[in-house]
Amino acid sequence: MDSLQGFETTGNPSVALTPIFPLSMTTVSAASAATTTTNGNPLSVSSLSSSSSSSTSPTTTLSRYENQKRRDWNTFGQYLCNHRPPLSLSRCSGAHVLEFLRYLDQFGKTKVHNPLCPFFGHPNPPAPCPCPLRQAWGSLDALIGRLRAAFEEHGGKPEANPFGARAVRLYLREVRDSQAKARGISYEKKKRKRPPHNPASLPPPNQ
Repeated sequence: MDSLQGFETTGNPSVALTPIFPLSMTTVSAASAATTTTNGNPLSVSSLSSSSSSSTSPTTTLSRYENQKRRDWNTFGQYLCNHRPPLSLSRCSGAHVLEFLRYLDQFGKTKVHNPLCPFFGHPNPPAPCPCPLRQAWGSLDALIGRLRAAFEEHGGKPEANPFGARAVRLYLREVRDSQAKARGISYEKKKRKRPPHNPASLPPPNQ
């Protein structure tokens, strides 16, 4: 899975960001991490880590999925705080999610061949090429699934979930199709073959 690294802003008034390590929500100011409200329901980009620590005893170990979901939520919260102008979660839309996904491409590790590349559509290129590295479709799809779940777990309403926006679904489908062509692979789910059903052998008839 491609790596989703931390980031901070430069002087560019747009979202010009550079990676920093390690990523931590402790770098967010109290004002930026303040709780926002959507239709009277408290909703905060920092609520995931706080609620997880309060509801989880020291002896309880979170699953790998829950840990990854918490890291992704914090990463997106950091992105909102570093956005220029800063964005509150309640004002975040599908367009901002797309902006976030495109930003993450700079940290991708998956080679995606351009149509003019001689290795376009070649699943196993025999030589290196200058084509860019991108986030793999599978990584982005899984990331959006975790963020969509985290949003609703911490006060967000399903109908207002920016990670489930139609534009985000269309973007992921476009990335899947374009990467499948460029890499010469198929993302279609393979149907599991059911083992042949062996009827229980009947006992021999009584002589």
